[in-house]
Amino acid sequence: MKKPQLSFWQIWNMSFGFLGIQFGFALQNANVSRIFETLGAEVSQIPILWIAAPVTGLIVQPIVGYLSDNTWNSFGRRRPFFLIGAILASAALFIMPNSPYLWIAAGMLWILDASINITMEPFRAFVGDMLPSEQRTRGFAMQSFFIGIAAFIGSFLPWMMTNWFGISNTAPEGMIPDSVKFSFYFGGVIFFLAVMWTIIKTKEYSPEELEAFEAYENEQHGIDEKIEAPEESAEERAATKLRHGPLIMALGALLSAAVYSQGWAQELYILTIGVAAIGLVLVATGLWQRSGSRNGMVVVFDDLYLMPKTMKQLAVVQFFSWFALFAMWIYTTSAVTSHIYDMRLDATEVADLTATLPGLSAQTDADWFSRFERVQRDIDSYRAQIEAGLPTVVASMRVVNFYLEEGRVELSEGTRNSLQRIEREYNAGADWVGVAFGIYNGFAALVAFLLPVIAGYTNRKTTHALALVGGAAGLISIYFISNPMMILVSMIGVGLAWASILSMPYAILAGSLPASKMGTYMGIFNFFIVLPQILAASILGFLVGTVFGGEAIYALVLGGATWILAAGLTFLVDDVDDPDKVKA
Repeated sequence: MKKPQLSFWQIWNMSFGFLGIQFGFALQNANVSRIFETLGAEVSQIPILWIAAPVTGLIVQPIVGYLSDNTWNSFGRRRPFFLIGAILASAALFIMPNSPYLWIAAGMLWILDASINITMEPFRAFVGDMLPSEQRTRGFAMQSFFIGIAAFIGSFLPWMMTNWFGISNTAPEGMIPDSVKFSFYFGGVIFFLAVMWTIIKTKEYSPEELEAFEAYENEQHGIDEKIEAPEESAEERAATKLRHGPLIMALGALLSAAVYSQGWAQELYILTIGVAAIGLVLVATGLWQRSGSRNGMVVVFDDLYLMPKTMKQLAVVQFFSWFALFAMWIYTTSAVTSHIYDMRLDATEVADLTATLPGLSAQTDADWFSRFERVQRDIDSYRAQIEAGLPTVVASMRVVNFYLEEGRVELSEGTRNSLQRIEREYNAGADWVGVAFGIYNGFAALVAFLLPVIAGYTNRKTTHALALVGGAAGLISIYFISNPMMILVSMIGVGLAWASILSMPYAILAGSLPASKMGTYMGIFNFFIVLPQILAASILGFLVGTVFGGEAIYALVLGGATWILAAGLTFLVDDVDDPDKVKA
């Protein structure tokens, strides 16, 4: 039995919940660091606090996918999880900006991200459940549209609250401004209502109907089974996990020892301890499986080993695609402000700062002394660059903020004026990056509906590869830009890549997955979004600080290069569900 095609408005209704989901993510991404800093977090702590988000997704999505695959009641299969996640996420959005302490805010980030993932993961599987092959590209493109719209509006909500409604964007020390609070309240309401719209307006197919649809699609594509039957017995698969697990744990331990002995950046522990943790999980699942257990973790890791070929190929594409995205999200502000705006100090100004160090280092009782150690390293780096022959150096905001806040430091009028000029330049550049990010999200929303048209004339792989190359051109072009206005042109390419990353891989993937495991495999596919995020958070700081000589712009160039690599790898993917392959 062929799965019926849905109308435009039916696809709209089933995707509308993504508007609420992305409101949650947009508010989280734009404001959580601000909340952490307001509650007393050091800037150096923020990457560690933020790692909660990807780790939560890594754990929650496959579990929720597995549970939703194995749920069916009068309320449906995926919709119960839509509702549970919406209630929890909306509550978290109301509570988080009222957190009285940093540890509560960090805990609420875990809860918020877990709740969003509970809702989001079944939405990905929902498109595979509801749409036939020839409409899946359109379905995921519709999700891209709602993601772009919500990200564009959600990022500007605090600004809108202040400038449109007169709500204060300042607050006493240690308090979250009302503009942020009311933005989160608005986001919580929108999240719940948008998801409820999809729940009310969409009816799910029964397991029997899905099984019949899948049998028809397999026959049309000449496929017997979408995943290979395991060649190993359960005991042999347990032995494989128990063999791999200790080796991966040992690798993580050795890498951690290397970071410690070489004194490398502490952020690298995120990667090394994460590697060891994966090994530990493999050992645990192997032991459970050997004892005869078939709990959700055992099933998920069995399915990880048995991924369809198409999914394995797409996983590599996703890995490099998302590495580029995280490089962009982490370093665009630093790259743009240091490369395009005037944040430079000359040799005289560096010498003036250097002269302050002996007196400051003697003030060990100062409450800012832990910050001073990093400031001192920065100034030592500036002096080394000047001695190497550079006429000017790019100042870090850590140094600028430290000297402008510390009134006891005697600086020449020229140096202090330069620091104030750098502060103004940085804020102008950071504000412009916010505008640029809004542009790429807005363009992604507009171009989302064009992607299925391009795929109709070419195919899904070619469309995705072209979009990634466009994104690469956008990122790399920032290196050659001197006029900030031109960044908006660069962001058009980034928006094209973003829209495609959110739709094309999932449209290709859904056709390679069995209906009975759609949720589980969509959750596992999230591994290849989270792992590059963890890798980027771990190594990019190390690369920028050492290999790239402190020049953040090269992180964007590296991101562009990985997008080009991902584009090339896209052509190696076997799109088994390509509509052009359907038998006449």
